[in-house]
Amino acid sequence: MKRFMFFFLTNLLVTLTLMIVASVVMSFMGVQFGSNAGLAVFCFIFGMGGAFISLVLSKWMAKRTMGLEELPPTHAMTQKVHALARRAGLTGMPEVYFYKSAEVNAFATGPSRNNSLVAVSSGLVERMTDDEVEGVLAHEVSHIANGDTVTMTLVQGIVSSFVMFATYIISNIVMNALRGDDDEGRGIGDFFLYHIIHNILYTLLSFMSLPLVMYVSRWREYRADAGAAKLAGKEKMKAALERLKSNIDNVDKHDKSIEVMAISSGKSWNELFSSHPSLDKRIRALESLRL
Repeated sequence: MKRFMFFFLTNLLVTLTLMIVASVVMSFMGVQFGSNAGLAVFCFIFGMGGAFISLVLSKWMAKRTMGLEELPPTHAMTQKVHALARRAGLTGMPEVYFYKSAEVNAFATGPSRNNSLVAVSSGLVERMTDDEVEGVLAHEVSHIANGDTVTMTLVQGIVSSFVMFATYIISNIVMNALRGDDDEGRGIGDFFLYHIIHNILYTLLSFMSLPLVMYVSRWREYRADAGAAKLAGKEKMKAALERLKSNIDNVDKHDKSIEVMAISSGKSWNELFSSHPSLDKRIRALESLRL
């Protein structure tokens, strides 16, 4: 209940902030919401604004919702992450966290390359050797060095903006077709029908756009695996993936809010909707990698 209220209040504040920003920008540009130009501006601000606010808040949200415990600079894992970060060319060292969970997982998040964190679960540390843990840490540092959180934010923001805009346009077309020659204003029935059509279309278009977002997410994973192989060695990254494969029942137990950031994900009914490639595909890609 506490987590639900936290997310509800955060989303409410974000929504109110974006509505104020949209109102100010549209007023400055001299466009009305009812026009296509005004609608496009509104959707762009909500789509991109929501995505970037989530990015800015990502570290804070992870700390508040995952029960993270920061490791001191002298801790062996912190030193290992920082050594990998320097090797990857980062100038701002990631904060390093630990959290108690039976899941085999690690993730990285943060608004920029030099303002990030890496978190590792107790389940991963308990089930992996030091070399395997290093492979995982190198994978997460590669995500940071590649700017993957910003990449996903841009993709999600653009897709969200398009879905919102298309939903409004198609909803209006459908309502005009249903209304026919009736030029009277919308009654209460039209109001509810419009919102039913709008919500159905939004859900459908969001679902149809998901494969594109997930494709980019899977591409990031291959790139992070390759980066980890360069930072820590191909064999350590491969060993980490093999260990994840042997502990697959404990891989998909993480909070779904960190699905895209996690080291891996469980099986999906269709890979088009999976945030991560299968471990077998990742291992084969790593084996064929020439460093």
